[in-house]
Amino acid sequence: MSNGNLHINFEKIPISIFASSEDASKSVAKEIADLIKLKQKEGKKAILGLATGSSPKKVYAELIRLHKQEGLSFKNVISFNLDEYYPMQPASPQSYHWFMKENLFDHVDIPKDSYFVPDGTIGMDTVKSYCAAYEKKINDLGGLDFQLLGIGRNGHIGFNEPGSHIDSLTRLITLDFTTRSDAGLDFGGLANVPRKAITLGIKKIMQAKRIVLIAWGEHKSPIIRQTVEGPVVEQIPASYLQGHPNAQIVMDESCAAGLSRRKTPWLFDSVEWDMPMIKKAVTNLALSLEKSVLMLTNEDYNENGLSELLARYGEAYDINIEVFNRIQHTITGWPGGKPNADDTHRPERANPARKRVLIFSPHPDDDIISMGGTFQRLVDQGHEVHVAYQTSGNIAVADDEALRFIEFVRDFNARFALHNEATDKMYFEANGFLEKKKKGEKDSEAVRAIKGLIRVSEAKNTCRFVGVPQENTHFLNMPFYETGMVQKKPLGEEDYTIVANVIREVKPHQIYAAGDLADPHGTHKVCLDAVIEALHRLKKEPFMKDCWTWLYKGAWAEWDIDLIEMAVPMSPDQVMRKRMGIFKHQSQKDGVVYQGTDAREFWQRAEDRNQATALLYNKLGLAEYAAMEAFVRLKI
Repeated sequence: MSNGNLHINFEKIPISIFASSEDASKSVAKEIADLIKLKQKEGKKAILGLATGSSPKKVYAELIRLHKQEGLSFKNVISFNLDEYYPMQPASPQSYHWFMKENLFDHVDIPKDSYFVPDGTIGMDTVKSYCAAYEKKINDLGGLDFQLLGIGRNGHIGFNEPGSHIDSLTRLITLDFTTRSDAGLDFGGLANVPRKAITLGIKKIMQAKRIVLIAWGEHKSPIIRQTVEGPVVEQIPASYLQGHPNAQIVMDESCAAGLSRRKTPWLFDSVEWDMPMIKKAVTNLALSLEKSVLMLTNEDYNENGLSELLARYGEAYDINIEVFNRIQHTITGWPGGKPNADDTHRPERANPARKRVLIFSPHPDDDIISMGGTFQRLVDQGHEVHVAYQTSGNIAVADDEALRFIEFVRDFNARFALHNEATDKMYFEANGFLEKKKKGEKDSEAVRAIKGLIRVSEAKNTCRFVGVPQENTHFLNMPFYETGMVQKKPLGEEDYTIVANVIREVKPHQIYAAGDLADPHGTHKVCLDAVIEALHRLKKEPFMKDCWTWLYKGAWAEWDIDLIEMAVPMSPDQVMRKRMGIFKHQSQKDGVVYQGTDAREFWQRAEDRNQATALLYNKLGLAEYAAMEAFVRLKI
């Protein structure tokens, strides 16, 4: 039976989608503020369940703003946090006690005896009774009025890991490998992450009168889709929320990208059939049916919710050929434009034949990992290529790697009788610090400088390998990054000025930047924000009218094929050359500091991603290539 006009509801939990995590966070903060004020009018306490992690930070920032600028008082608030690592000292920068004081409690007027975070210092023999008392304290207050939740990539809520029962109580739990890997960034590596935690049980979470789960970014998209659209299963504890009468999931657009309403919006409601939507529908249809675009039939469209699109064209062939041509026109071996060629259907302009190109690399290896084939081709085709390394990347260098370089300098100086008192002092200080460094401790300034130099030398080596002259390499060392910790400072005026100055200096015809818009907390996203702000500031400069900006993805994700506007194919030899370029970054090879759950090295991640992109094109009926790098144009 045809379902061409059938509107299907896949979602089992109410959801709200916002353009950005900032907008979503303000909405959630307003709901919490409204609850607090309502309770104040009633002369009652507002009992809040609070979450930690990166997701709620902007919610708490907005609550602080409401307190300081609009007079929101927290004097009637009593809060209970979901969880805490075990064992964990409250003064540790990784503790959730510290997190909550730093991100909320120290900035509002909540009484010090009115907020509770599980105690990670209690003895093992008292954990069970402590957890029971924690729940009793909530019960005695009438339960939670509002519970704020985040979600782990494995579906955990609080630290209720996969396999947790819906009736689970507050308890000590062993952390899942995925959870510990995701926390590795905060602890300076997986080995330093505690193996256990105390968590509020799912039963107590589900008893809250209102639950709001927040999720930002593309990396949360797969688990959100399973939570919202899949069955209720113990392996995805967040799916239990489907049974709550007043739960809601709030997300940004990038997190919502995997939902059926975004993947196949025509199944939910009428859509505007512009070319981007047509391309999305046809590529989705072809891939789901495992057919090439040109093999799709009228029946395929009618039987898969696309009868309205078919009616616009009349015949499947007419849709197919138009979409096929559009996809084919994205493929080019000339990312800087092909000289003396008709560029009507090419992604880039033919003129000027020799372009000034500026590649922004958030870390010192993103240029070669994310677009190494295109990077090499731009150089080989005679363009004036510049690379701007936005941050030092120093926190991603392992301590033993830094020690190796310190020992080399010391031995080098001794071997050749080269003595510089200031240099010797710096290196001996760094060596002494690393020998006594505690787990998770912030690096000293000398150690950060040494680690930064290691990354600089590797970036220079890559540029030399590709053929970029040293004078075309720009190390920006943006100040927001230089905290020595995973937690960075907000972008400031100095950051914007540095980025704008290098654009003004190069006056590029092409800019390439990391387009990881889906990651609202990562360095890539922050670096892109700086580029976009700089472009806005420079848009009236004469050279900007000839400047195009292309966005690439990182080592893990790729643009959806319907979004790709330029695809640069690579031969097997070019794939191998890109691999050799990535190998120049030896400090990031053979087990990097923040490996995460993906055991592949960066060159393997990049190759797998590029090969998968080429395979998608081939499945749609296009030519077969070894690999492809993909780009989307940013229009300011």
